[in-house]
Amino acid sequence: MAKRVSSFLIAGVLLAASITAGPSLQAAEPAAPQENAAPDLSTPRQRLDTLFSELKRESDADKARDISDRIRIEWQESGSATINLLMLWATKAMETNRQAAALDMFDQVVALSPDYVEGWNQRATLHFQMGNFRKSMSDINRVLAIEPRHFGALAGMATILTSAGEDELALRAWEQFLAVYPAERKAQEQLGELQEKLAGNRT
Repeated sequence: MAKRVSSFLIAGVLLAASITAGPSLQAAEPAAPQENAAPDLSTPRQRLDTLFSELKRESDADKARDISDRIRIEWQESGSATINLLMLWATKAMETNRQAAALDMFDQVVALSPDYVEGWNQRATLHFQMGNFRKSMSDINRVLAIEPRHFGALAGMATILTSAGEDELALRAWEQFLAVYPAERKAQEQLGELQEKLAGNRT
């Protein structure tokens, strides 16, 4: 690969994801509510924790996809009309192959709202599309620092790792993905293929 990602950067990003994922995945399981008590969904974090708890328990792929879509909707809402508008413009620029304009707007988003996870995630996606794999991995690292359960970022990480020939690290990324979103069939397939490939390499 012409723009191969360095093993040092890959390992560092994946290690950061592993460290940050552990506590948050445990925290994602809310305490059992009292009988007949409705869960408190008054904040975005509480809504996300509840949705991630449902996603982790759901074994039906279609129902899990519905839950994941609701999680994405929660991630997309920045709480700022300005950020939402910039994200809309950037998305339209990406759709019309105006990558430079999209990148400029994503740069503004992450500067104005550095804790807004989708700003980093969408910029990571754009960097990947532009072939800037190191920059994409750097942004993925920021995504996972904010939200270790971000299955989209974990999938992006695994894809870059596989493309870079880092199969064992890609395997770990898919394992982290499935710890969050166990019913995702494509992730299950990717994990199985990597397990078979690595097992074959060891024989």
